Amino acid sequence: MGVQLLVLEVLCRVGGLGTVGWFTGCLFAVATWGVLTVALRRTWTTSFGPANRVTLARTILVGGVTALVADSFARHTPVTVLIVFAAVALVLDAVDGQVARRTGTATPLGARFDMEVDAFLILVLCVHVAIPLGAWVLAIGLMRYAFVAASWVLPWLRGDLPHSMARKTVAALQGVVLVVAGTGLLPRTSAACAVAVALGLLVWSFGRDVAWLWRTGAGEASAVDIGAPVLAGLRVTSRRAGPDR
Repeated sequence: MGVQLLVLEVLCRVGGLGTVGWFTGCLFAVATWGVLTVALRRTWTTSFGPANRVTLARTILVGGVTALVADSFARHTPVTVLIVFAAVALVLDAVDGQVARRTGTATPLGARFDMEVDAFLILVLCVHVAIPLGAWVLAIGLMRYAFVAASWVLPWLRGDLPHSMARKTVAALQGVVLVVAGTGLLPRTSAACAVAVALGLLVWSFGRDVAWLWRTGAGEASAVDIGAPVLAGLRVTSRRAGPDR
C-alpha cells in the first residue's frame, strides 16, 4: 500500500493526478491489500514468493493505470504515462510465470493472483478505450466475468480446458490492441477496426472453448479459475497450478 501511494504521488507531481484519481488509486490499494490478506490466511502460505512479488509489482502499475483512467472522466490525464504503465504491466505478465517455474514456487494462489490482475487490467484498458470508441469495447473486458457468472449456473462450464496456443495468442492480442488503440495515435476508424477484430477473435476463442466443454462434459473445476485459461491462456484449477502459472 505504501508503494502504491508513492506511485500515486509521483503521478500527481508528473501528470497532475486529481482527486478522483487519488481516491480510486487508494481504493484499489486497500482492496488489493484486503483480498491478498484474506487469500494468504486461507491458504496458510508461509512465504509470498518471488513470482508473487513480480505480480504485486504489476498490480501496483495496474493501480496507477486505474487511477489515471478514473481521473480521465474528470480532467485531462497524461495518456503517455498511462500507456507506459499498462505496457510494462503487460510485459511483466510473462516474467512472473517464468520466475515461478524456475524457482519452483508455482502455487494456485500465485496463478489466481496473476489471472485476476490480467483480467482487471484488460477491463480498465477497455474503459479507457471505450471513451473515444464507444461502450461496445467493454465487451472484451466483461466477457471473462460473464463466463464465470455463467459457470455458476451451468456446472459443465467448470471443466478443465486443454492447452491451446491459439487461446494464448488471442489473450495476449487483447492487451496489445487495447494499448495501441489507447495511445490515440491511430485514426479513430483504424483503432475501432483493430479493437473489433480483437473482440471477434475473443468471441471465437470463448465459443470454441464453450463448445469443447459442452461436447466433452469435462469434470468439475473452480468457477473462477476456469475463466483464467480462456482469457489469460492459463491452465489453472483450484486443485493445482498449471504449467503456465
